[in-house]
Amino acid sequence: MSPPETALAVTLVPADSSAREPLLRAAGRVGLRLVDRPAEAAIILVDLTAAGSGPALAGLLDSGEAARALLLALVDPGEDAFASLEPLKPADVLTSAVTHELAYRLQRLSERYREREEQAQLQKDLSLLLELTADYAESLDVEALLHDVTRRLALQMNISRASLVMLDSDAQEGVIVASSDDPALKDRRIELARYPEIREVVRTARPVVVENAPTHPLLEGVQSAVAAQGIHAIAALPLPIRGEVRGVLLLRASGLRRTFAAREIDFLTTVAHATAIALRNASMLESIRGQTEREKSARIAAEEQAATLRTYRLFFANVGEGVAILDSKANVLSLNPAGSVLLDTPAEEARGRHLLQLAQMADDGVLMELVSAAGRGEARTNVDAQVKTVAGRDLTLSLSAAPLKDGSAATILSFRDVTQARRMADELRHTKDFLERLIDSSVDAIIAADMQGRIILFNKGAEAVVGYSAQEALARLTIRQLYPQGVPERIMAQLRSPDHGGRGRLSMCRQDLVNNAGELVPVNMTASILYEGGREVATVGIFTDLRDRMQLERKLSDVETRLEESEKSAVIVALAGTAAHELNQPLTSVMGYAELLKRKLKPEDFAFKPVDIIYREAERMAEIVRKIGKITRYETKAYMGTQRILDLDKATSHEE
Repeated sequence: MSPPETALAVTLVPADSSAREPLLRAAGRVGLRLVDRPAEAAIILVDLTAAGSGPALAGLLDSGEAARALLLALVDPGEDAFASLEPLKPADVLTSAVTHELAYRLQRLSERYREREEQAQLQKDLSLLLELTADYAESLDVEALLHDVTRRLALQMNISRASLVMLDSDAQEGVIVASSDDPALKDRRIELARYPEIREVVRTARPVVVENAPTHPLLEGVQSAVAAQGIHAIAALPLPIRGEVRGVLLLRASGLRRTFAAREIDFLTTVAHATAIALRNASMLESIRGQTEREKSARIAAEEQAATLRTYRLFFANVGEGVAILDSKANVLSLNPAGSVLLDTPAEEARGRHLLQLAQMADDGVLMELVSAAGRGEARTNVDAQVKTVAGRDLTLSLSAAPLKDGSAATILSFRDVTQARRMADELRHTKDFLERLIDSSVDAIIAADMQGRIILFNKGAEAVVGYSAQEALARLTIRQLYPQGVPERIMAQLRSPDHGGRGRLSMCRQDLVNNAGELVPVNMTASILYEGGREVATVGIFTDLRDRMQLERKLSDVETRLEESEKSAVIVALAGTAAHELNQPLTSVMGYAELLKRKLKPEDFAFKPVDIIYREAERMAEIVRKIGKITRYETKAYMGTQRILDLDKATSHEE
């Protein structure tokens, strides 16, 4: 059978004939293509009006091209010209290269050519069908026969592959029993979920033809796989046996073929029915010999499973994890060497014993839940269990369980020792918790940021210093918002310099932070850069709030000032008391003698007035001494220029 219908070709002999242009136009009208080689053409126009055309026609007749292609001759009018064209019919002769007449003749010749090809193809189909029927009736080697059938079908249909697929009883799986491109490809199981065209045949019991396979909606889910194989069209024909679709004849086309014609589907349907009859007869023969198709499939499946187990036996024996095969009651069916080492039990002794006898678990329900889940077809992974082996070792095992899909309701349990890993994880978690509590309990502010300035650590001390909550800081703050303008750049320059505590470190220095109210908060800070493999990844700073300390320093300064004043007052008071005591005695003598002199002198005596002055000045001095003796505090007044002297009145006024 030929590929799907394409435009037929027409050629001109001789090629340089003047009829070429009319032929090109006429061919375009009726959908023909013009070629140069007669061997590629279905219609050959021979221009007998051209020089040397006679020998060209004779050559075509002698070569056999005239028997394959249809001839159309362009001749000059006249009886002599027609006499030389005895092999041709009058309908195959033109007397002028008029475009519309030439197009009409080409159209009729195209129809004749296709009818002739169709009849020839039908004859070939019938011949092949008769051959297949005879082979089905005579051959006893069904497998070889089926491969030969698919091979001949693929060759005659010009397709990439023809296959015969037999279906199981529930139509969930199939077995490829023959394939045109590989004699050894037989008894291979396939999942029908990957062949939606086969499932559609089973559902409808009718032929299914898929065109434009890579985009056809029926093939959704497998379109990419179909496209990758270059498949353009698919035909699937049912093999009905006793009223049920028990198999499918599957054809896949690639290359130039893009579809299957209706005549081809009818032919394939006939072949499928004949094949179904042959398979039914073969099945009856096998039944007589005690070898049913189900038994054969079971044997094939058993052989495949045995081969699979042989493939994985080495893996089972050498895998680093412990692996145990358990029955539905968690009894050990098989235990690999790694499992024997972990459970401190030889594999021979473990076989047949309950797993809980080999590994006492703090919670028995963990194992039974895993086995129950596997029994339901569910898998469980990475479940930790605390166990004690028969040797008394305490272990933490990570368990994973899954069902074995072999119909035995068995469970495959894998386990590995994670004791050390879990212990280290606990230690790391405790260390992390301790460090987090330590950081949060610090009264100093601890703030860390990545190299883009995003805050990644903000302890409670930082909340107290700048007034933001940790959630606010981590969500929307950058480290630049916590410093006055230009300060972050200066601090990073100091951190990268070796002059301020070493590269990557900043010794304690005085700095200001900006709190959430926009106020400056004085702090002492130290900072450092965190590195990973020599690469800067973060910065961290520790800030001590100086506000309370500065307030205390101010109070201490005030107290010191008052103390100095108090000490000065005490000195003045002591000095004043001493001076008053020491001055009172001579001053009393001076006043006494002055008063005696006044009594002995008369007012008219010239000495009376000086003595009186001495007496009165002595009394004034006595008053001054009395004030000095009453000084209780240090008060001064301006004296001369910038000098200040003791203000006796203010220093003693509170006593008045």
